[in-house]
Amino acid sequence: MTAKIDAKNRTPLLRIQGVTVRFGAIVALNRVSFDVNHGEILGLIGPNGAGKTTLFNCLSRLAEVESGTIDLEGRPLRAIARHDIVKAGIGRTFQHCALFDRMSVIENIMVGTHVRETGGFLADALRMRAVVHGERRARDRARELLDRLQLTAVAELPVAMLAFAMRKRVELARALASAPRLLLLDEPAGGLNHEEVERLGELVRHVRSSFDVAVLMVEHHLNFVMKVSDRVVALNFGKTLAEGTPAEMQSNPEVIRAYLGAPA
Repeated sequence: MTAKIDAKNRTPLLRIQGVTVRFGAIVALNRVSFDVNHGEILGLIGPNGAGKTTLFNCLSRLAEVESGTIDLEGRPLRAIARHDIVKAGIGRTFQHCALFDRMSVIENIMVGTHVRETGGFLADALRMRAVVHGERRARDRARELLDRLQLTAVAELPVAMLAFAMRKRVELARALASAPRLLLLDEPAGGLNHEEVERLGELVRHVRSSFDVAVLMVEHHLNFVMKVSDRVVALNFGKTLAEGTPAEMQSNPEVIRAYLGAPA
């Protein structure tokens, strides 16, 4: 049993090798390579235009890779249909919360459980037993997430009534509802004040440990990234600039130069 666990831990959850993406004459990503390990929090940083969002879109199959490979636990991402990416184990939040404003918090979270349930148009229309049971499981799962992410008090409120920081927490809960192995966080600290950023850091670490999920996050808030991440990868002009621990990255002359635009 121990050998199997060790072997799994040696195999990256996500492996990105030589990924290149072009949009006409613009090279958005140029042979980018790095791994994300099981249970790891990895921060992806870089100036505007570095290619971070393009890479996230490749991982979500919203953009196509021109060359190179992306593997999820050894399975080529290209072999997974776009509509099956979430079912394959990748959950995502967005820089601008993509929620259903008129639906309640619990209903928004229940949407995230859809990929784990079976059914179809006819079964839904006829309210067949499997569909009813599936809805019950979805609601139970949503209630569990409400409790674990401290959202129970706002469960029945329309999302439109919530403050921005709380909306981000709801979107995180919805992503977790699909039981991902890899969670992509797109600028989770964007728009938050100092106190909210501190609470977010605690939440991200809690999610990693209690949901057994690896986290890859794009973030411009450098203090947040360095405090929360196990490792950090820096992109610049579509290329991998540097990779290392937060301490190594904070003292890396190339990373400092990319952000400050001056010699270190």
